[in-house]
Amino acid sequence: MQKANETESQAKHDRGARQLLRLERIIDVVYAIVIWRIFMLIPKPDQANWAWNAIGPFLFDNILTFILAFIAVAITIIYWIQNNVLLGNLERTDGRHTALSILQLFFLLLFLLSIRLGIDLGGSAGTRVLESITAALVGISSTWAWAYARKNRRLISDDLSDVEARRMLDRTMAEPAAAIITIPCAFIGPWAWELAWLSLIPITQFLKRRRREQD
Repeated sequence: MQKANETESQAKHDRGARQLLRLERIIDVVYAIVIWRIFMLIPKPDQANWAWNAIGPFLFDNILTFILAFIAVAITIIYWIQNNVLLGNLERTDGRHTALSILQLFFLLLFLLSIRLGIDLGGSAGTRVLESITAALVGISSTWAWAYARKNRRLISDDLSDVEARRMLDRTMAEPAAAIITIPCAFIGPWAWELAWLSLIPITQFLKRRRREQD
């Protein structure tokens, strides 16, 4: 009986490991597509009237759009790197963790939609708030998935210590916290909202210092 239980447990572990590989692939594909689509949303000059000496005015007239696209790409890449780090410290996944990861991808696609609305319809407080909310939801779902994975060490690798797992959990909170801070700034104006994203830097440093003090 004990041998049968061990065999079943090993089979479950192997299935979870294979499922983790598939999950990593689909996450990489979706993130790559989102980054590509953001670049495709950047306005292009009219090819019929294109002149190289007009690139300066073109860039100046669309400066806020280019900054919006840059912020969107930066946020997406940060989340992508974070996902690679988190998934790289897992031994396997299960149904609930996979569902939380797919939920994150759903919010990421909503984030892409909010960027498109901001570019196609013109920046407004509403589109900026929508982008902040969807960016925060991407981070919150990532934190939720990692918190679930590390509880009782159900999914994380044996090589990862409890202290390191807690530090990684804290690290996942920085991006959604910065996104939430930008929400009220969206009503002040586009420059205030864009500069508010820089709050990610002090928030990250604060969380690192707090964790060191607690450890």
